[in-house]
Amino acid sequence: MFRNVDQWIEIRRRVLTGEISKRQACREYGVHWQTLQKVLDQPVPPERRQAGPPRPSKLDRFRPVIEAILDKDRQTHRKQRHTAWRIFERLKDEHGYDGGYTLVKEAVRDLKLRRKEVFLPLRHDPGEAQVDFGYCYVDLAGQRQQVVLFVLSLPYCDAVYCQAFPRECSEVFLEGHRRAFAFFGGVPTRISYDNTKVAVGKIVGSREREHTKEFQRLVGHFLFEPHFCLVRRPNEKGHVEHLLDYGRKRCLVPVPQVSSLEELNGRLEAWCRKDLEQTARKQSVPKQVHLADDQAAFRPIPTQDFESRRLVPGQVDSLSLVAFDRNQYSVPTQYAHRPVMIVAGIDELRIIFEDRLIARHRRCWDRDQTFYEPIHYLALLERKPGGFDFAEPLANWDLPVAFGILRRLLEADLGSRGTREFIKVLLLLERHPVPALKEAVHTGLELGTTSPDAIRLIVDASQEPPIGLFSLDGRPQLKLVRVEQTKVSAYQTLLAASALTEVSP
Repeated sequence: MFRNVDQWIEIRRRVLTGEISKRQACREYGVHWQTLQKVLDQPVPPERRQAGPPRPSKLDRFRPVIEAILDKDRQTHRKQRHTAWRIFERLKDEHGYDGGYTLVKEAVRDLKLRRKEVFLPLRHDPGEAQVDFGYCYVDLAGQRQQVVLFVLSLPYCDAVYCQAFPRECSEVFLEGHRRAFAFFGGVPTRISYDNTKVAVGKIVGSREREHTKEFQRLVGHFLFEPHFCLVRRPNEKGHVEHLLDYGRKRCLVPVPQVSSLEELNGRLEAWCRKDLEQTARKQSVPKQVHLADDQAAFRPIPTQDFESRRLVPGQVDSLSLVAFDRNQYSVPTQYAHRPVMIVAGIDELRIIFEDRLIARHRRCWDRDQTFYEPIHYLALLERKPGGFDFAEPLANWDLPVAFGILRRLLEADLGSRGTREFIKVLLLLERHPVPALKEAVHTGLELGTTSPDAIRLIVDASQEPPIGLFSLDGRPQLKLVRVEQTKVSAYQTLLAASALTEVSP
């Protein structure tokens, strides 16, 4: 018997190099002549083979019980699944198992390995893409916040494009596609997704999906083929998930410190462009070389612009406010208690009544905020001028100094009616910008008038386009035309002749 493989090799070396004879080897190492011949014929000892079928084990009749426990664990959260030790305890307490723990541990490990899924390598043709959402933290204006990352990758060339947004929602999903298509210069022919609620309204069967209206609009505009992974099968779009982690570790570590998401997205786009210069694994040229093959297979971007927005019905309350995304936005008071349609974009919120645009607001991604447009409440204040100084929508309205002077003059001359007259002046802001009305108020004060009608005439006149002079350049024939000056006395002659005609019999 040999102590180890090293002794086997030592015997071969000493005999085959002539250091000792075969007879000396047999005598020194205590091996048989036939055994020595096997050592000289093989570089290493052959592996032992188990003779006959495996011996029966105490655990054999308990294997179906272990399999049933592991099957049931698939429907349980991973943090409450059975360990090998817990299965061992249950076998002893509930099924009378009297064997050792090692047998159970090895059996559980073997069964788990057999149950592990084996994946088929997928081929990725030029023009295909994958989309996913991820999350990261940024120090935004000095405050740490969680933001969502939209990621689109091209598996063929290994390129990636990512952008950061405040939250995952339909308009963010649409805007991410629009920016990615513009970055790569075309529309992929086929895009793979998981079963996100932004795109999938209902799962029908294994592969069929009912799309949301906004996703239908996206597909109908850009004309790509959507592909959805099977439920709990993210491996079908494993490329984008890998590049999501890759981009997060390469571009977002350490935690970025930015003043706005626009600044962060500028950094992300610059990194994506620089990443095209890298050479991916199993490739011999940079990614941007293979990107040309993808771009050749892309569909062209439609010439018609695509708006990344979501339509949400709303209701105006008694305070002329519309609730959206846990915030409130004002509309003109004449639309109180009316149903409206909210057009939610990335940066702007538009509110529509029937076929009219009645309000615009900058989109707020925070929660529990109220946004007033003071002009929306002026028509109501004209009827209720007593609430002018107590109206919350006007509390932080920063108007030019000239407006305050005008109000004091009106109230000094007209008393309480002066507030109403001042509100009439402010109502002109519905048709004119603040700078134009400010100049009109200045002009009125210089002329010594505070009348709302006079200020209206001044601002209307300032906004009228100037009258253009007719030029004779390039029209030499018109220079010969002479128009005599009109004589007023000629009209007097015509009037006298007309009077004589009326009195003649």
